[in-house]
Amino acid sequence: MEAKLYVGNLPYDTTEEALRELFMQAGGVVSVAVIKEPGTNRSKGFAFVEMNSQAELQKAISMFNGYSMADRQLVVNPARPREERGGSRPPRGGNRQNRGGNRRY
Repeated sequence: MEAKLYVGNLPYDTTEEALRELFMQAGGVVSVAVIKEPGTNRSKGFAFVEMNSQAELQKAISMFNGYSMADRQLVVNPARPREERGGSRPPRGGNRQNRGGNRRY
C-alpha cells in the first residue's frame, strides 16, 4: 500500500529540500513534490510526501498535522487518489439555446 501524504497550507516559499528534512524526522522519505503553477513556477501551497511505510506515514501525520511553519498551520493527511476529470462539464460558453443575441436569420 502506498504511503503518500498530502501536505497543505504550506508557505509559498517552501522548498522540496526543506520538506524532506522536516519529514525525515518521522522516518524515511521516498519522494517530495511541491505542486507549482504551470508557467509561473510559483508554489500552489501544497505538496505530496511519500514515506517508506504506513507506520512512518502515521507518525508523520501525528507529528506534523497542525505543525506551525512560518506562521502557517500545516494540514497533513493521507493523500487521496486523483479524481477523474472531464466528461460531465458543459462545453465552454455554456448552453446558448435560450440566450438569444447569437442567432442567425
